[in-house]
Amino acid sequence: MKAALTICFLAFLAAPAERVVEGNSRSVVRVIAYEDLQCSDCAVYRKMMDERLLPKYGATVAFEHRDFPLAKHKWAKAASIACRYLDSVKPETGVAFRQWVMANQTSITPSNFEAQLLEWAKSNAVDPALLRAALSDAKIAKLVNDDYEEGVARGVARTPTVFVNGEPFIETFTVDEISKSIDTALAASKK
Repeated sequence: MKAALTICFLAFLAAPAERVVEGNSRSVVRVIAYEDLQCSDCAVYRKMMDERLLPKYGATVAFEHRDFPLAKHKWAKAASIACRYLDSVKPETGVAFRQWVMANQTSITPSNFEAQLLEWAKSNAVDPALLRAALSDAKIAKLVNDDYEEGVARGVARTPTVFVNGEPFIETFTVDEISKSIDTALAASKK
């Protein structure tokens, strides 16, 4: 499966212009993560990114997010839509929301998701009415669906699935495993 995922990577190497990139957007080394904002393993990966990967590689590597909300997670798709809207308002706000959602997954439920979302908006200088309206915006939902379909086409079935220049890491992996792959990709990019 890893080989098939690696081969599929080449078809999806270029990032659309609307993508938010954390780190060095011009880097040829790309870490692309298919994530579900309600997934606990994705929250572990987000923490790994914030605490270890971005501090170490932020100047030299592009880190990109892809939405892959799993059907079993009842508020994940709405969270992805909200995040994509926030990305379009101000990339840093989208990143901050993604970090907040991942850090607060255990307190968010399908019944309180919208209330928590709007409370987050108020405390982060985001217009709650515009954010609520974005949840039903078909164009934004299509961006999330397109990411999901792209992931399926690449063989993604579980989250997080992270590609380091095409090399897949699926669901559970260590910072050392990802770092080794990033180091290899960086070394290859200098040849």
